[in-house]
Amino acid sequence: MITVYGPTVDQETRCVHYHSEKDIIAIRFKCCDKYYPCYECHDACEDHPRAVWPKAEWHEKAILCGACQTELTINEYQSVTHCPTCKSAFNEGCKTHYHLYFATR
Repeated sequence: MITVYGPTVDQETRCVHYHSEKDIIAIRFKCCDKYYPCYECHDACEDHPRAVWPKAEWHEKAILCGACQTELTINEYQSVTHCPTCKSAFNEGCKTHYHLYFATR
């Protein structure tokens, strides 16, 4: 079982900030190599600034499906709307936060 840090509210990685039915992913942060449900959880628990994943490293497994514990690469995650393993839907609104996790250039 992969450890997810921060104020999670259930076993599917929902947190106090994002806890809808579809909020089931955690992100492995480039800066500290720890999984957090969201940037707010990271910022509340760590004493360093966030670092984004450069495009050259989007082949790295950095996304965790909270429903089945499958790890996805950043490329895989950005190309799907649900977990390829368990078919659980991901929150489409997370795309508005990609710039907080992944380099845009």
